[in-house]
Amino acid sequence: MHSRMSRPPSPVRLRRLGLKAQGLGSKRPLGTGLSGVQKALEQIGYVQIDTISVVARAHHHVLWNRVARYEEDMLNRLVKRHRAFEYWVHAAAYLPMRDFRFALPMMRAIADGEMWVRRTDGKLRERVLHRIRDEGPLFVRDFEDPRASRTGWWDWKPAKRALEELFMEGVLTSVERKGFQKRYELTERFLPADVNTRPPSSEEYADHAIDVSLRAHGFATARTMAYLCRDARLRKAVRERAAERAAEGDLEKRPGPGRDAVFAPPGTFDRALAPPPPRVRLLSPFDNTVIQRQRCAEVFDFDYTIECYVPEAKREYGYFVLPVVFGDQFVARLDAKAHRRERRFEIKALFLQEAAEAELSDDFAPALAAEVGSYARFNGCDELTIGDVTPKRWREPIAKALAAVQR
Repeated sequence: MHSRMSRPPSPVRLRRLGLKAQGLGSKRPLGTGLSGVQKALEQIGYVQIDTISVVARAHHHVLWNRVARYEEDMLNRLVKRHRAFEYWVHAAAYLPMRDFRFALPMMRAIADGEMWVRRTDGKLRERVLHRIRDEGPLFVRDFEDPRASRTGWWDWKPAKRALEELFMEGVLTSVERKGFQKRYELTERFLPADVNTRPPSSEEYADHAIDVSLRAHGFATARTMAYLCRDARLRKAVRERAAERAAEGDLEKRPGPGRDAVFAPPGTFDRALAPPPPRVRLLSPFDNTVIQRQRCAEVFDFDYTIECYVPEAKREYGYFVLPVVFGDQFVARLDAKAHRRERRFEIKALFLQEAAEAELSDDFAPALAAEVGSYARFNGCDELTIGDVTPKRWREPIAKALAAVQR
């Protein structure tokens, strides 16, 4: 029994488990329409918000990949229905409302000055709150000084800082976004009556972090379970609680692909797993599957760096390169740009992974073209163009497949 339990899961099994949990490993999406968005948030834990619009913004791209008939206004609609809220995980994100209480430790730490200390003038904070309390939800622009030559109480920047501090402390929340401006409301007035606002104990928080990670990824190491914990004490609690649950038989523990052991619900590593369909998925650089770069490298043998923060001269692949999944493997990087005014979706360059390229079947080119065509339409584009392909021998079959999907 001990030797069976200590056997490491195969790389294929780990890849398939991870993609299946993320809603990327089968033909069926996680859900459809607005209820599908809620289901997807609850399954993968959160969706990161990002401002880059070279192609569809990350939060929309991630949900488009997982929700049938996804539309970009659905996140606002879900928030207005009190089914989701906006806060900070490792970055700004939408989270399911059921997880609200697990944002409280970070809110409290910020309010107590233990992290993210940027206190603005107390009188300004009170005046901001007073206006929202009296007038209802407001945007930053509602605090602009109409006298452009003068700065003061309602100068845009100080008001914005005050609003963001109050947001991070949990006093204010965002009830919608227009473009990238949040509309701020008193959190106490926004929360539904049935939401749990009791701060979690360290053990409750640790169990939550473990369960969210396992649900989102199928399996996890103690490090990946604690990935979203900003507090060293909570990270320690997660590690200790994972070990306790494994000792109690609530979790199964096996050697992992890296130096860390992997945990999963009992039986996970022995259950039969069907291979995913030969479908291509274009992922956002901020997709939950790839955002933990070390995990991505260990599980999928895909060493990914987003290069929009790298000086242009030092970029290896491009500004905003999309990881490409085919079946259960990461096989390429696609540098793309949506020219929305021209309704043209440009593949600036495609770089096939050397290790995966030799194993690609004839199904790859049409599968890539079908997914690019679908994603281009989501970006408001109906014309497809292609630039460089590495290795060059793949350019012709891919160009032909792209031409076929435009007919």
